[in-house]
Amino acid sequence: MLPLSKTIFKAYDIRGVIGATLDAGVAWKIGRAFGQAALAKGEARVVIGRDGRLSGPELTAALALGLQASGIDVVDLGVVATPMVYYATNVLDTRSGIMVTGSHNPPDYNGFKMVLAGEAIHGAAILALHEAIVAHDGSSAPVVGGYATHDIRAAYLQRILGDVKLARPIKIAVDCGNGVAGAFAGDLFRGMGCEVVELFCEVDGTFPNHHPDPAHPENLQDLIRCLRDTDAEIGIAFDGDGDRLGLVTKDGQIIYPDRQMMLFAADVLTRHPGRQILYDVKCTRHLAPWIASHGGEPLMCQTGHSLVKAKLRETGAPLGGEMSGHIFFKDRWYGFDDGMYAGARLLEILTRADYPSALLNALPQSDSTPELHLELAEGENASLMETLRRDAVFPGHERIITIDGLRVEYADGFGLARASNTTPVIVMRFEAETPAALARIQSQFKSVILAAKPDAALPF
Repeated sequence: MLPLSKTIFKAYDIRGVIGATLDAGVAWKIGRAFGQAALAKGEARVVIGRDGRLSGPELTAALALGLQASGIDVVDLGVVATPMVYYATNVLDTRSGIMVTGSHNPPDYNGFKMVLAGEAIHGAAILALHEAIVAHDGSSAPVVGGYATHDIRAAYLQRILGDVKLARPIKIAVDCGNGVAGAFAGDLFRGMGCEVVELFCEVDGTFPNHHPDPAHPENLQDLIRCLRDTDAEIGIAFDGDGDRLGLVTKDGQIIYPDRQMMLFAADVLTRHPGRQILYDVKCTRHLAPWIASHGGEPLMCQTGHSLVKAKLRETGAPLGGEMSGHIFFKDRWYGFDDGMYAGARLLEILTRADYPSALLNALPQSDSTPELHLELAEGENASLMETLRRDAVFPGHERIITIDGLRVEYADGFGLARASNTTPVIVMRFEAETPAALARIQSQFKSVILAAKPDAALPF
């Protein structure tokens, strides 16, 4: 058995490398600690599920035994997408759940996304699980919890099919990257009336074709080629556990989630005029004026799916979204991030148009970069960001937003640097009205980063 490593307790979830920092013994301890936390919240049962990773069955079995050892009853959904666990905590007789998933990490990773008494736990609540494991006295619950299985597939699909209606039939291409969404997405979209071209929808935890992460353009090239070579009108992609959405037009343009949010916001605000719409610090500067022009109140927030969900509850906003592809509908849905539901809502909007790609390509945009990562040693990203906050100077800027890293806004663009909460990297993104402005802003960031860390291997 591996010793417990505090490094696996991340900001939004628990995540580690199989055989190095995570094994069945660690999963059992996490289950017992989470079960005790659930009991303290008045919960009697916890729902669990797993994605298609090869380590999933062993980890899930140990997790269930740990939960049962705490006295909690376990309801096992089997192989599901992460949002199906979230859905279960809204419709079954429990408000707590754990999804065993490595999300979009490499195949040798796995981990746990957790909902405790209706809230996606993060930060201090996750660290409290580590503290509970360390402090545990070895005692067992007087009565071991029960174990049952439950098939939620039909109810989940029917809930979406009963809510989302297409204006016309449409042929789409769907790339699941061999992630777990492949077990459900094709049936969902066919049930809506789509003709579906499936790419890599066989669930395979080795991810043999490309990595299941639509945030990176290299993982969308197969989908782009499929749209070029078939008569499909639009392309949709999912990450490894099905909670994030990617989108490609017929002419091969990637429509990043901050531009997807424009369509979602315009639609949601027809039913919720004047309400706040949340978006994270990585999103385009065109999104706030778009929201305002459609009668909403834009509110920028920190990056992180658990943080956005918490902000959504706090504000009562009907919609939130992240540049990474997490979209949160509280309008007609439950407020959690669900790539498949977001895809369905997107198709509902796009089928109102004769030419969906033209509608998407007409959305406001500027020259921009995808997410760029400065790779660092463990813990170094936080200290580097502290140095930048203290010392960095950005000539000509209009304002600096510090709710999550440094988002430096200029009259003609913005630059962002923030410490990732899941990996030892500085995440950067740049946007500007012209290529020259983009180069100028990137040059400023390069100068301040190299001044703080002369050996930084910058990705631009």
